[in-house]
Amino acid sequence: MENFFQELGKKLAEKWVSLLLLPGLLFVAAARAGAALSQRDAVDHELLLRTASDTMAALARMPVTSRVVAAVGLLLAAAGVGLAVQALAGVTQRIWLGAWPRPFAPVRRRLVARRFRRWHQEVARRRELERSHPGEWRTREQQSRINAAADRINRLALAEPARPTWMGDRIQAVEQVALHRSGLDLAFAWPRLWLVLPDTVRGEITAAHAGFARAAATGSWAWPYFFLGAVWWPAALIGAVIGTTGWARARAAVSDLSALSEAAVDLHARTLATALGISADATGPITIAEGERITALVRKGR
Repeated sequence: MENFFQELGKKLAEKWVSLLLLPGLLFVAAARAGAALSQRDAVDHELLLRTASDTMAALARMPVTSRVVAAVGLLLAAAGVGLAVQALAGVTQRIWLGAWPRPFAPVRRRLVARRFRRWHQEVARRRELERSHPGEWRTREQQSRINAAADRINRLALAEPARPTWMGDRIQAVEQVALHRSGLDLAFAWPRLWLVLPDTVRGEITAAHAGFARAAATGSWAWPYFFLGAVWWPAALIGAVIGTTGWARARAAVSDLSALSEAAVDLHARTLATALGISADATGPITIAEGERITALVRKGR
């Protein structure tokens, strides 16, 4: 047990250093550079070097006790910034997933409407191609054009758009597909389905969700750099790079998460139906009628 807690302490320390301390120290250094350079001398490297030399010289003249206090203060400042940024990770996730607060409702509606129109335009183009080129007479080139049209639809959204962002629609699509193709209301059925999933499946989904959380934690470091950009514009560029990196990683994680979640419904909804006594002997994916019975059972009239 003692060894277990020692290993746990090491892992927590490693995470604390990697997630909070090191990024916090980098930001504190950037803030010191921004305070010294300001907007007018934002890229004056000679001034930056002089400032660094003066700071090191001032530290060297301090007594040991003062240097220890300064080091502790620096670490506390870095950790404080790190904690504040991690608190913003939830905000970053909500922005990426399109769960915006009420004051942004008009913008949200406009973006959803635009994505909705684009998606239906692409669907109409694909259907027109399919009507113009019936399957029995379709050439390889014509099939390629139809496949390209389908790919454009899926890149935009896997189901009818209902969120203002790509990531939000990816998650929303899992719920829509489960409801329309299987009759399952995942808002109520998912917790029950989760309990009957094999450990390997839950592990894969948990890993994908953790990847999204890490991406949000990375992207959230863009916020303090954007704020620092008000007094030192290169910080805004750093923030843009960090935010873009986190956003790209989040898109990949959400893509994996949505695909794995939909696959879990396809492969294991039958297990849920059996556990609830809805289908004892049937095999394969559940039918819409069975899914509706599951939904009615788990909703309990709510």
